[in-house]
Amino acid sequence: MGMLTEIIRAEITARGVIPFAEFMELALYCPEYGYYEKKSGTVGRGGDFYTSVSVGPLFGTLLAWQFARWLERLPGGPVYLVEAGAHDGKLAGDILDWLAAQRPELLAHLRFVIVEPSSARRNWQMASLRRHGDRLAWVADLSELPADGAGVIFSNELLDAFPVRRIGWCKPTQQWFEWGVVWEAGAFRWAKLSGTPELPEWFQVPPALQMVLPANYTVELNGAAELWWSRAARSLRRGWLLTIDYGLDEEDFWSPHRPQGTLRAYQGHREHAEVLSHPGEQDLTAHVNFSCLQRAGVAAGLRTEFYGFQEQFLLNILRESAGGRFPASGWDARQKREWQTLIHPEHLGRRFRVLLQSRGMTGAEVEGRHLSK
Repeated sequence: MGMLTEIIRAEITARGVIPFAEFMELALYCPEYGYYEKKSGTVGRGGDFYTSVSVGPLFGTLLAWQFARWLERLPGGPVYLVEAGAHDGKLAGDILDWLAAQRPELLAHLRFVIVEPSSARRNWQMASLRRHGDRLAWVADLSELPADGAGVIFSNELLDAFPVRRIGWCKPTQQWFEWGVVWEAGAFRWAKLSGTPELPEWFQVPPALQMVLPANYTVELNGAAELWWSRAARSLRRGWLLTIDYGLDEEDFWSPHRPQGTLRAYQGHREHAEVLSHPGEQDLTAHVNFSCLQRAGVAAGLRTEFYGFQEQFLLNILRESAGGRFPASGWDARQKREWQTLIHPEHLGRRFRVLLQSRGMTGAEVEGRHLSK
């Protein structure tokens, strides 16, 4: 039995039952033992799952082109490119490599900031990005970003790994409850938390729908992601806020083929529902509620510029860059394979959604924005 299992068991012994969100927090982020505190090949062919970054450097190149196009429209003073959830620094490296080669004049007054609360992951990133050390800075929290920040804040596959609450439907009582975790018969098992869960204001289920929901129908609430988006929006004085992630619209969470929600585990490129087994040894993820993110951004004064699939977002970049620094006609066979994987609907093209919001960008400064859906 691993140390992380013992740590979680001790919490349960002391309290009787813990909310699933706390289990997920420990499983993924417990110092030293959490899944994301380990560097041992979690991403890519030899890991547990693929990302757009692990496909190859083309994804970072495309983002770098778009970021440069945006940042060049910000007049005067230093501009910031802020990545939250940089993991091992691979995406940051791909972006900075392209900027150094193709936009050195922009890079000269650009500050790349990584928001990273984990000291272990910060050390991995520093080692990986040593070649760009003079252009980089690290902060542990969004609150440490410059108060006059102008630029781009972005994340890739960050918010789907925030700890979620699991809310279930009790058909006999017609009431919602919250799922927790206990230790029984040598394993972690699901249990209902006592009391009525506190639900967000937007969580209004039509009575006609509640009448037909099966017993224990479950949805996830990712309040942590919504709060993070609000804080990121407030920290952006001028510029763009972007995320690329697994996710759905609000109404899509109420689906007959998702009676247990979207929570899942990944291990050895196998997706499965045994999310309570082997804590710290497998990735846990739940779909982001993009409707909540959009509302949070608008409430903080942002304007939605694009919401749609990664496929369309990257196609828009390629269309705008035609005849520019990296026309597709000049791609080699490797780059063409990467491109197909990134945009094909059956690969990554529709697996990920993109949300882009902005503040203070009007007129010529937003020429070429991605407004299509």
